[in-house]
Amino acid sequence: MTGLIKRTFQHLEPTIFTALYKTIVRPHLEYANVIWKPHLREDINAIERVQRRATKCIPGFFDLDYTERLKNLKLPSLVYRRNRMDMIQTYKIVHGLDNLDYKLFFNKCTRSTRGHSHKINHVYSRLDLRKYSFAVRVVGDWNNLTEEVVSAPSINAFKNRLDILWKHRMFEL
Repeated sequence: MTGLIKRTFQHLEPTIFTALYKTIVRPHLEYANVIWKPHLREDINAIERVQRRATKCIPGFFDLDYTERLKNLKLPSLVYRRNRMDMIQTYKIVHGLDNLDYKLFFNKCTRSTRGHSHKINHVYSRLDLRKYSFAVRVVGDWNNLTEEVVSAPSINAFKNRLDILWKHRMFEL
C-alpha cells in the first residue's frame, strides 16, 4: 500500500501523505488490534517498520530520526495507538457502552483504597496464551489511569483525557 502511494504521487506533501497513510495503510496495520496485539518484540518491530519506512517517503524527511518524523507529521507510534485502543475498549466495557458483559472480562476490585473507583483485579496467568489476552494485558494500564480519565462522561472525553495523560508516550516505541 505504501508503494502504491509512492508510485501514484510524485510530489508528496506532508499533509497529503498523512491523509493517504491514515486512510490506506494504517487500517491494514491496525486491523483487529484489540483482539490480536503483538507481544513479541520482533512482531512489534515488523509492524512499526512499515510506518517507519512509509514516513521516509516524504521529501526532506529521509534523514530525520523516526521520532522526529512522527512529531513533524503528528502521527503517534503504532505501539501507542494499540495501547490507546485497548484503553478505549476497556472504557466501553467498564461503562457498559458495548454489548459485552463486564463479568466475562474483568473482576471489579472491591478492597483497594488507592487509585480510581473503576479498578480491576489483576488475574495471574502463567501461560503466554492467557497472559497476552485482552482481559489480562489491559489491567495494569487501566489501573494506572487517573480518576479524572476513567470517570470521563463520554468516550470522546475519555479519549481526550487519555491523550493528555499519555502525551509523553505518543512517539515512544
